[in-house]
Amino acid sequence: MNKDLFAAIDALEKEKGISKEILFEALEVALISAYKRNFQSAPAVRVELDRETGEIKVFSQLKVVENVTDDQQEVNLYEARVYDPHCQLEDTVEMEVTPKEFGRIAAQTAKQVVIQRIREAERELIYESFIDRTEEVITGLVRRFEQRNVIIDLGRTEAVLPVEEQIPHERYRQGERVKTFIVDVKKTTKGPQITVSRTHTGFLKRLFEMEVPEIYEGIVEVKAAAREAGFRSKLAVISNNQDIDPVGACVGPKGSRVQAISNELKGEKIDIVKWSEVAEEYIANALSPAKVSAVYLDSENKSASVVVPDSQLSLAIGKEGQNARLAARITGWKVDISSETQYTEKSLSAIGLSEDTAAEGDTLPAEEGKEVVVETEETAAVPNGDSAQESEVIDENGETEEVEQGEGDLKKDD
Repeated sequence: MNKDLFAAIDALEKEKGISKEILFEALEVALISAYKRNFQSAPAVRVELDRETGEIKVFSQLKVVENVTDDQQEVNLYEARVYDPHCQLEDTVEMEVTPKEFGRIAAQTAKQVVIQRIREAERELIYESFIDRTEEVITGLVRRFEQRNVIIDLGRTEAVLPVEEQIPHERYRQGERVKTFIVDVKKTTKGPQITVSRTHTGFLKRLFEMEVPEIYEGIVEVKAAAREAGFRSKLAVISNNQDIDPVGACVGPKGSRVQAISNELKGEKIDIVKWSEVAEEYIANALSPAKVSAVYLDSENKSASVVVPDSQLSLAIGKEGQNARLAARITGWKVDISSETQYTEKSLSAIGLSEDTAAEGDTLPAEEGKEVVVETEETAAVPNGDSAQESEVIDENGETEEVEQGEGDLKKDD
């Protein structure tokens, strides 16, 4: 083994962080395979590589017998005692069988082994550096496209942005710098496989953490989030400092913070709501920007009947049920939204009355097992006349059930 190889091994240890001992052990294993392949040796072979001089010795392990029938695996007692004077029949002895031309084969094998170990070590180092960065935001360059998947160049390696993790209708250009969220890192024979996303809810949380110092410092805490990527998101926050408004901190001066995040997400609308331990208040907040008149809870079925002013019904439901659907996801409650007129009719029907026959000043009983919690002077009164007749039930899984809309309805708001 020449000095150049030893120098290369020393350099690898310093530059790549690969231990010399690991390389030496890999060389010995490779030399055993090379010896067996080139010299048709016995199956039991050991290679010894001197760490100081680089000298290589090959030893064949043979069984001591009285009559040799296979000289690749056996040796007679007389010859065996030349190497081990104390050996007996049925013992195993090691005999040096280093070929004269083994140096050339060893050098060629060593080169292949070193190159292979370098590749393996680099893959391992890349894997170790990224496995600890799962659920972090990383910036890379769009390198190429493979079947609608986007390949992101991260410098030392590449990541895959699958089509299902891309924001709908978003377009990418080669060389464009893009932020993504690391969702998975796997080991493969070709190196680490890194999967990134731009639709993951965690991406939204991390962007707020980067943009809002109060979240990064732990003063404001993100309790829940729900997304329909590219369209609308909801973020529930709470402040650990009573002097700091969590919603205001996230919105920023003149909406600058939330606007910056919305721009990164290609115009995605973001509703920031205040989280509350009181489920009724939390559900009402989650339906923002719509105003809520009252919330009736059914804790046993974890469902909530929400009453909103007639003029707010379309806003509460949102475009194609989006606002209500996100509110259900962020709260974990099944949400049934009704207008005040609808709720009045349901309540009167439940007691066998109609709006025309109900006596002035009569109070309508709350549904059994439910509680009215959110109610304001401005929205408490139940108006009469032609008004919105649309309602929608939204559960935490996003399942919806719509009821027809009357002539007086407003168009659904975004």
